[in-house]
Amino acid sequence: MRNPVVLKVRAHPAYLALIRDATARFCRICRIDDELADSIKLAVDEACSNVIKHAYHGDTSGSIVVKYSATDRNFRVIIEDSGEKARPELIRGRDLDDVRPGGLGIHFIRRIFDSVEFDAGKRIGNRMILQRKLGE
Repeated sequence: MRNPVVLKVRAHPAYLALIRDATARFCRICRIDDELADSIKLAVDEACSNVIKHAYHGDTSGSIVVKYSATDRNFRVIIEDSGEKARPELIRGRDLDDVRPGGLGIHFIRRIFDSVEFDAGKRIGNRMILQRKLGE
């Protein structure tokens, strides 16, 4: 694990910029190319936006914890909240042929990360684990 980093912020849209900055900076430390780093940054931003919207229903008093870690072969981001429990079996983006704003974030997240999982063992809230293979 290379320099694991933990960031805890309020579940408020104003803090999404901080999460984007931390994600980009951690990608830079891990020597991830700029194009992939930008995609990872946007996917993490989308996941955290979904936490605010769906887990906390816009209540900004909660928090989001983002944990970054990497090896030479794997980049991992864990996003945790204590909001309403997600039902992963119901999480799907809208039909790609339905052209309108919103609803495509999960498609984007799954396109960028090789593995998108919810830890069912977390008793309160959610833990989303995003992993991307590196160096292949």
